[in-house]
Amino acid sequence: MYAIVAQLVRAPACHAGGWRFKSARSRQKMSKKNVFDPRFKPDLTPKEMLRLGVFGGLYFSDKPKEFPRDWFIKAKLSPDGKRHKELNFFKVNASQPLSVWQAKGWINPQDPRGWFQWYCRYYMGRRTKDDERQIKRWLAMKRHIAQIKNNCRAQDVFCRQRQRQALLHWAYDSRKF
Repeated sequence: MYAIVAQLVRAPACHAGGWRFKSARSRQKMSKKNVFDPRFKPDLTPKEMLRLGVFGGLYFSDKPKEFPRDWFIKAKLSPDGKRHKELNFFKVNASQPLSVWQAKGWINPQDPRGWFQWYCRYYMGRRTKDDERQIKRWLAMKRHIAQIKNNCRAQDVFCRQRQRQALLHWAYDSRKF
């Protein structure tokens, strides 16, 4: 079943699908652009990621107006436009500079800030030709989940913190495993 973005609320952790409709009226308002690709099932919303602490607080420290203001309430953002590992959930640096992303060809001109900008816009309902590439990149991060599960005790958040932080950057909730 597709995870519907618009008019949804986060379900309790025990809810198998992770998402539920607010109301029957919400189901009626659903449109094709608000349906996630069935392979793409992020654990975290952009708002949750910003509150937990990702990208050293550097990402969206300018609070772009295209995104809801409430995403930035309690978000861990850089006060000076520089990366601060202390603002990351796991207090480690797990990011490469934008210049590395650009050199490797990971940046599409429509999303000059990279994957997270793509995800925020996808979450808000935008669909583009780049979706397939970005979803494949997101799926490729699953290998890190297997490495954590194979090398760490269950829910030992102090084990492989850099990998766990990297997974948070890709909307995987690495606190769960």
